[in-house]
Amino acid sequence: MLDQALVVLASAFGAAVASAAGTEVWSGFRDRAALIFGRRDARETQVVLERLDRSALELDRADPGGADQVRTRLEASWQARCEDLLESLGEADREEAAGQLRELVARQAAGGVTAGDDGIAIGGNADIKADRGSAAALRMGDVTLGNPPMPGPEQR
Repeated sequence: MLDQALVVLASAFGAAVASAAGTEVWSGFRDRAALIFGRRDARETQVVLERLDRSALELDRADPGGADQVRTRLEASWQARCEDLLESLGEADREEAAGQLRELVARQAAGGVTAGDDGIAIGGNADIKADRGSAAALRMGDVTLGNPPMPGPEQR
């Protein structure tokens, strides 16, 4: 039986799998997760890679109305797999794996939406529209609406 901290870690890992799948961080996340779950066994690592890929594909193929349901199911199944892994290990190996999982989950959480000093990060959808001769943007410089003035003789 796992202590509460490890159950919470397993839950966070399940959520990290579901949130990383299909994003730009997926490849690195899945490789690291497979190494942790494979426990230095090449064949088991490959099996975990295939399971992770099936999970990402399942989420990718989900219709928009059912994506949340698929995501919730994936979170739960990866939480259960993580709990099974941690329960199967001896104390020293469990602590090592838990540390690796904590690092991976933290890296995934920090690797979410970020932007540089002059950037804007949006965690979700941004719907910006312009109509009736207007202009719209998240960030906009100088804008002139309407027809430009006729060029002077020096511009012809």
